[in-house]
Amino acid sequence: FFFSNILLFAAMSTYTLYSPAGSFRAFKALIAAEYNGIDVQVGNFDAASVAAMSPSGKAPVLTVNDDVIFESNAICRFLARIKTDTGLYGNNSVQEAALIDSWIDFSANELELPATVWFYPAVGYMPFHKEAYEKAKADVAATLTILNNHLLHRTYLVGDQITLADICVVSALVYPMKLVCDKNFIKPHVNVVRWFTTCVNQPQFKAVLGEVVLCKSELVAPGQEPPKKETPPAATKQPKASSKAAKVVEEEEEEPPLVAPEKKAEHPYKIMDKEQPSAFSMDAWKKTYSNATSLEEAMAKFWELFDKEGWSLWHQAYKYNEENKKIFMTSNAVGGFQQRTDEIRKWAFGIMDVLGTEETVLEIKGMWLLRGDTVEHMIQANDDANWYEWTKLAGKGMDPTDEVKAQVAAYWINETELEGKPIQDSKVFK
Repeated sequence: FFFSNILLFAAMSTYTLYSPAGSFRAFKALIAAEYNGIDVQVGNFDAASVAAMSPSGKAPVLTVNDDVIFESNAICRFLARIKTDTGLYGNNSVQEAALIDSWIDFSANELELPATVWFYPAVGYMPFHKEAYEKAKADVAATLTILNNHLLHRTYLVGDQITLADICVVSALVYPMKLVCDKNFIKPHVNVVRWFTTCVNQPQFKAVLGEVVLCKSELVAPGQEPPKKETPPAATKQPKASSKAAKVVEEEEEEPPLVAPEKKAEHPYKIMDKEQPSAFSMDAWKKTYSNATSLEEAMAKFWELFDKEGWSLWHQAYKYNEENKKIFMTSNAVGGFQQRTDEIRKWAFGIMDVLGTEETVLEIKGMWLLRGDTVEHMIQANDDANWYEWTKLAGKGMDPTDEVKAQVAAYWINETELEGKPIQDSKVFK
């Protein structure tokens, strides 16, 4: 009776969130609402009006009918508790709820302050101070080490599903992971990257955040010394966000350009196309593969067109399969890898499979066609490629044998089984 009254109250209530534009503190409330199917409107933010609403004078605030809930964690806790069957606050366990609260407090007390001190100067929200920057960066690294150790044998922070703990910590990390935590900084924290990528690729996260692309080069603040031996990156265009994220972001203050953009050097593959042209057309092959009446027909055409002097075939195998505990998590890792390979899409084709079972071992393997005779350009485009073993099967000075042709065909055709193991998921990069 108590819970039915809560659901009736939720159905009859109206919810409006008022928050500064693009605030990560708004993200966690909106993501929790997505999981619980609650329609939260994003109101037009006016600092003076919000200050009058909130006893603390601070945003965000959530209006619920005639009441006002203030403080971001109180807001997201309220939205998470409206429905109990989604498990956002644990599965009716007081102990599990306390564990979730522990990570919410951890995020608020240990992560949010150093994270904002690090990335706020880069987006023009506060002046750059070297000492504060160095301490903040060190504190974020220490916090990520704690998270990385905790996630070593866990998919999520608490239990076997996404909870409000994951939502709050991910929300605090969104901007650091997009803007300042470059590939060298994040490299030791592989468990955090796996968990973060799994979360932000869930539909409920995407509905609020849009596509989250991990940072490759740290965004430099005005007055900050550029990283040595690296060109300071210009502000990158972020993927189009969802309607709710757009509503939050559209009011964001215009940020000053941080670094004057420099003329981009031509990609090595473009240079190769000019200096060492190949008769093989990747675009034509992708159309052939997509439109063929049978994949066997497509493979026969491929071997007619394949130019081993200008292209090469590579087998890909993940080095750390013991980390793959869940099928959906492993599948998300594959999707994330392919997303981060987009820079070389014009010169690459590949299929990656998740093989095996959760009860035995889940393996990530793939078969790639790459321009040239090296995998180095793949590694330069996508640092995650370092986590895979790459074996050349055919290319310059190496004719494809009948065995190689059969292996390539199996990877590019098989839908249910490969190498005697069930295919749990298969993703095509084309």
